[in-house]
Amino acid sequence: MASIQPLADRVVVRPQEAEEQTASGLYIPDTAKEKPQRGTVVAAGPGKVENGTKVDMTVSEGDTVLYGKYAGTEISLDGEDVLIMRESDILGIVS
Repeated sequence: MASIQPLADRVVVRPQEAEEQTASGLYIPDTAKEKPQRGTVVAAGPGKVENGTKVDMTVSEGDTVLYGKYAGTEISLDGEDVLIMRESDILGIVS
């Protein structure tokens, strides 16, 4: 994947693949799949400055995060779809 360095408090997230099967074993057709809300942080910006104070990022590269269904902007880097979003769009870090 191409190298990208997000600015300020933005992060680049690679969404996880949508579920192919339900828990009971039924296959989900492409038209019924929901947009993933979990992904892996590929790159994170340096943080932002608020009232003259630098606020560091909470997430870092490699973290698995949860985000809102409509969060971020989808872009394609070297044929791979990723999301660029603000850190505030991230709901939590999955451990």
